[in-house]
Formats: sequence, C-alpha cells, structure tokens
Amino acid sequence: MQLNSIEKILTGVKDGTLPVEQALQSLKHLPFEELDCATVDHHRTLRQGFPEVIFGQGKTVPQMRTIITALLAKGGNILATRVTPGKGAKLREQFPQAVYHPEARALTIEQHEIEIRGAGTVLVVCAGTSDIPVAAEALLTARLMGNEVAALYDVGVAGLHRLLAKGKVLAEASVLIVVAGMEGALPSVVGGLVDKPVIAVPTSVGYGASFQGVAALLGMLNSCAAGVTVVNIDNGFGAAYAASLINRR
Repeated sequence: MQLNSIEKILTGVKDGTLPVEQALQSLKHLPFEELDCATVDHHRTLRQGFPEVIFGQGKTVPQMRTIITALLAKGGNILATRVTPGKGAKLREQFPQAVYHPEARALTIEQHEIEIRGAGTVLVVCAGTSDIPVAAEALLTARLMGNEVAALYDVGVAGLHRLLAKGKVLAEASVLIVVAGMEGALPSVVGGLVDKPVIAVPTSVGYGASFQGVAALLGMLNSCAAGVTVVNIDNGFGAAYAASLINRR
C-alpha cells in the first residue's frame, strides 16, 4: 500500500467522510496478506519505499496471477523479473495493462506515475551486446524506482576507445552500474575514471573457463579500483535496487 493511500484513509476517518468499518476493511491486509501460494508483504513500500517485487523464475502463471492481483489491489506499481516470453504473454491476457519487456525479461504494470526521487542519473554501462538482458533489467528497475536513467551499451574493454569517447556521460552520472561477462574487466576501468559509486554486475556470458560468470565475479571482487562494489552473477535487479538507495534525495 502506498503512503498517500494510508494518509487518505486516516484523513477520511478523521473528517468523518469514511466510516471506520470501511477503513478497517481497507487496512485489513496490513502488513501482509496470506495467499495460497505466497505471503505478500504490503508494508514493503512503507518500510523501504518500493513495493514487493515478484521473482518470476520458478513460479507458475497462476501463482504469479494471484500475487499480481493482490499487489494491484493495494494501488502499487508492479515489477516482475525473470519472466519468460511465454509467461509474459499469458499474464498479459489476464492483465491487459501489463507491459512485457523482452530485453529485460520482465513484466511491469504502472498504475500511477513514477515519482522521481533520485538526486541524479543512474547510468547503466554494458560491456557487450550479450550482456544486455542483465543491463536492461537494471535499467528498468532503476527507472521504476524513481531515478533518471541512461545507458551505454557495448563499450567493453575490447574496444576501450568506445568507452573513453563517453567521458562526459560517465562524469555526469551519480551512480554507475557496470555490467560485464567474460573476464569482468570493465568495472575496474570505469572505477578508475569516475568519482562516483560503481556497482559491478558479473554476467554468466563467456566461454567454458568463465564458469558461468564466476571468473567475472572473482575479477570484479579483486578490482584494484577503489569504490567498486559487486553484486551476484546476473543480478541486474539487485544492482539497480542498491543504486536507487544510494541515489535517493
């Protein structure tokens, strides 16, 4: 439930325009609601400033439909990550207002306008085209969390001049999310160029010795550039969430 929704309920009771019984019904499922398949956290927005996010991987379409319905009833925007195209198509049949984002592998429903809460721009820097799904997840999440966002795609270290040509864009960002697979070198390079927080995201992109992203993860954890922090492999959502907390006014 959104903070302004609770304020309206309390104001209505105070002014006598909303019966107490109706107010109690509206607040019935705070702070959580027990469903057959999940226990939905309706207090997440009040505690952390953003509603509960649905992790779509492993969930069935009926389970996701039940959770989305419960969250929509409280007036918040919806973000479901790791949603396959097939699941996305079926969910859009149930929720015509939903938008499926194929690059980010995510589904969103925006019931209300997104309030810009960030102090500056969250810039998502992506090493290669194969890393775009993770970068797109980060970009979408950061935007929904109330940030101005921008992206630089395919500027990896194999052609470093591509990144150096974007020096002004790098310098103007408030927080940078740097996504890379293979050996994971890009966050170290970016970290050595800027004076802002850098959140590194290793991806599972690479040949056999990349070990599904472990090589990139270890490379980023061993970065010699100061100010680089690292999230888990392919975790664009987690990087964007952290960037949003850093970027809040």
